[in-house]
Amino acid sequence: MSSPEPEQSSVRGADPAYSAPVSTLRSRFYRKLLWRGQAPRLRSGQGGFLNQDAKYWVALSTNQKIGGRTFLKLFRRFKKLEKIWQTNNRDLAQAGLDVNQIEAVKEVIASKNPDQEIEKLKRLKIDVLIFSDKEYPKNLLKLPDPPGILYLKGNIIPNDELAIAVVGSRKYSPYGRRATEELIGPIAAAKITIISGLALGIDSIAHEVALSVGGRTIAVLGCGLDQIYPTANIRLADKILAADGAIISEFPLGTPAWRSNFPIRNRIIAGLSLGTVVVEAAPDSGSLLTATASIEYNREVFAVPGEIFSLTSQGTNRLIQMGAKLVLTPHDILEELSISQKETQIKAQEILPDSKEEEILLKLLKQPILIDHLVAQSKLSTAQVNSTLIEMEMKGKIRNMGGTRFVINGRLIK
Repeated sequence: MSSPEPEQSSVRGADPAYSAPVSTLRSRFYRKLLWRGQAPRLRSGQGGFLNQDAKYWVALSTNQKIGGRTFLKLFRRFKKLEKIWQTNNRDLAQAGLDVNQIEAVKEVIASKNPDQEIEKLKRLKIDVLIFSDKEYPKNLLKLPDPPGILYLKGNIIPNDELAIAVVGSRKYSPYGRRATEELIGPIAAAKITIISGLALGIDSIAHEVALSVGGRTIAVLGCGLDQIYPTANIRLADKILAADGAIISEFPLGTPAWRSNFPIRNRIIAGLSLGTVVVEAAPDSGSLLTATASIEYNREVFAVPGEIFSLTSQGTNRLIQMGAKLVLTPHDILEELSISQKETQIKAQEILPDSKEEEILLKLLKQPILIDHLVAQSKLSTAQVNSTLIEMEMKGKIRNMGGTRFVINGRLIK
């Protein structure tokens, strides 16, 4: 089964996954909670509003026919999506769009003002990361169908590459709660980011456990970030943000929590993580969709065994029969994923300047740049730039891209 694609999923007119009206989701209590001033600050130097092209991605994302694969086609063809506002149908067809997708793009151009769309996000203190941003999650970049745009409250940090997804039944048992607490607590305490979907049940417990041990957690929603679903977890969402975690969504503002959104949400949960842990799942549980996505993305799947007579253990026991890793201790997960080795690899990518000249140049080398431009922007002499570049290349801090173009060979630590 292939992963669901937003543009192939008609969310309009579908039955909602909740009984509460949208007016309830936007109630005074909800607004007070999310916008009380605890919303995260915009991140200096990170994607989002500092990327002038972001507003065009935001405008295009408001049409449900324009999903991740369409964004990638547009990006590969135009690089800057601003150009789409001056393009024609022939150029869009050459980008690989079909007739319906071309009509969707033209509809956005005719009806949406990119500046107004980005202003809506600014008012709600919601940031965006687009596929071309350096801060876009590295684990998602490895997918065949990464989201073109992510709406974000909070922060995505480099260490989120070390992440485990935890999903399970909404109707959990005491055994399921205890298993989640005892398996996930030590992992979160070891500074492994816990990813889940903010749903009731095991998802909520996973988030809570991560917070209780001072760990980091990210919630992925199946609706727009101007609403929280389920509303019973609004306080939990607030706690995640207060603990410097993050809440993200692929869906634009105003998108309700339609049932058809959740398979799409589940693929992001799986894609952000090195592996998915399933704790209690009935045979028809949505958690199994997340496990399926993990398998399709070549990520590990872990399952907590349960009683053979328990409905909520039938899904996990079946996963084990199909080859999922049986989990009895936190060590089972860490060992299978070689977490300590990956931590070493991430640490090795961190670069510290050894001199003032290196500090100045490394900040400019985040993108490939010519030596002449380095001299002009750094205000250093040509001799200083050349000698410092030679030293940094010998240390492995930078690499030559050909000719006189250089780029940093890792992540600058401020």
